[in-house]
Amino acid sequence: MMLLSNKITKKIPVIVETDIGSDMDDMWALIMMLKSPEFDIKLIVSGTGDTYTRTKLIAKTLELAGRTDIEVGVGIPLEYIKLPQSPWVEDYDLDQYPGKVHTDGVGAMVDMIMEYPEEMTLLCLGPLPNIAAALNREPRIAEKSRFVGMFGSIRKGYMGAPDPISTFNIGRYAYSAQKVFTAPWDMTVTPTDTCSVIRLTGEKYYKVRDCESPLIQALIENYRIWKKSDELADFYKDLDTEEESSILFDTVAVYLAFSDEWLKMEKLGLRVTADGFTKIDDTAKVINCAMEWKDQDAFEDFLVDRLIS
Repeated sequence: MMLLSNKITKKIPVIVETDIGSDMDDMWALIMMLKSPEFDIKLIVSGTGDTYTRTKLIAKTLELAGRTDIEVGVGIPLEYIKLPQSPWVEDYDLDQYPGKVHTDGVGAMVDMIMEYPEEMTLLCLGPLPNIAAALNREPRIAEKSRFVGMFGSIRKGYMGAPDPISTFNIGRYAYSAQKVFTAPWDMTVTPTDTCSVIRLTGEKYYKVRDCESPLIQALIENYRIWKKSDELADFYKDLDTEEESSILFDTVAVYLAFSDEWLKMEKLGLRVTADGFTKIDDTAKVINCAMEWKDQDAFEDFLVDRLIS
């Protein structure tokens, strides 16, 4: 895996699967990706719940970024719960997106992986029904791609709590996670041990909040809309959108897709339980896990610089 000190010699082809619209970190991660020269983003597919509205959020963000060359796909809609960010796209018509829109996002994902001549990176930022469905349709995608994502809780829970937990991305659809975590692809994950401690405060946050880029202003506008929602987790109720970010879980997964320079990695056998825990098991599939930070400050500074560049 490349170090940040290395020059970029070849872009990483990537398909992104995201549940943007529920927690704010997906939008931070998407914009981080759009500002990362390491990536050649081929397709972004929405996952979980109201996937049509999630796709509208993706498409509108891509239009603002001037990146309508990126294809978008509607993932499997499993339930309808109003998304905290939905007011931002209330009047947005997905048919106006100048780029390609796939109504079968899972099929588009499978076709792109199978037709691409090189290894594809599959960057997953939400629960895994889409990916499990893709494996059901074409198991060989695991031979032609590597998996990177924000999943699990291994030795620590949220924000450094001592006990691991059943996380949303795993526990929401544990059977899907079990299928994905036993497929024969190379897997790299950031569990809560490392991703749940990333939050920008003080001067780091102010640099982003006050950035005049239309894309970053849209991010902050979404953050303010999101904070007004009644659907937020209890630990977000006291957030001050003028002073701090929410927890930026998914940004660590984006980083891991091109570098692990500031993270301590461990190869661990991981087993997903029926109730959504990720247990260390020497008989289970070995996964590359980001277990500790070597330099969290360096990552946060890098994240800020990349967003406002």
